[in-house]
Amino acid sequence: MNIKLSLQQLVNLSGKTAIVTGGAMGIGFGIAYRLAEAGANVVIADLNEEVGNTAVKELNDRSWKAVFIKTDVADEKQIKDATDFAVKTYGTLDILVNNAGIYPIIPVMQMTPADFEKILADNLKSVYLFTKSAGEIMIKQGKGGKIINITSIDALHPSSVGLAVYDASKHGLWGFTKNTALELAPHNIQVNAIAPGGITTPGTGSGTPPTPEMEAILKKFMEKIPMKRIGDPDDIGKVALFLASDLASYMTGSQIVVDGGVLLS
Repeated sequence: MNIKLSLQQLVNLSGKTAIVTGGAMGIGFGIAYRLAEAGANVVIADLNEEVGNTAVKELNDRSWKAVFIKTDVADEKQIKDATDFAVKTYGTLDILVNNAGIYPIIPVMQMTPADFEKILADNLKSVYLFTKSAGEIMIKQGKGGKIINITSIDALHPSSVGLAVYDASKHGLWGFTKNTALELAPHNIQVNAIAPGGITTPGTGSGTPPTPEMEAILKKFMEKIPMKRIGDPDDIGKVALFLASDLASYMTGSQIVVDGGVLLS
């Protein structure tokens, strides 16, 4: 057995820069928090400027390094601006977390082409654009990198009627993860995914009253969870830290399911 690094060294992200899309709240902030705590310079790329600046202040108040850049993840120029901003601010880009996404509940029979295109743009096209922009930088730097895509258990099994296109986007993201892992492995860029189950976020009713539709889905979902609890953003943040660190040094093209066991049912 060849042990080179101590446990503290394995999880130390000092000197590395991470972009977290949709990092202002929910799962994204849970991830940004853990990466910043481990020493990474964190760039939160999000549309919500007010909440994003509040998130950055919370991290800065803990003496961690974080900045915010307003970013529409479906806009190619804004994505390029975000990756350039990360390098200009911190001198490097080492970790990309493609977390931003939407999940409107719209049955296919009621969906418009505009709805369809919006979901795919935010959930799948955005990952392609960010991966390409960040990947080009990582290849040029020549020191490898980590790309972490947030998929969903819906990439493996449908959870609710009304999420058909969301599910399609997440199946697509899982396929995209595996293929880009193949493409980028020669550059020592590891590409992995996390598939969350039910996580308490603003979108599922934390901080804002849930819609009746969401309440019904959550109640039904809870009954299926062997661990009998909804996950917390930190449950995903801890796994993202694992994938971003040297603990996952021999992993690429993998998807880690973090769902309290719901797929077992």
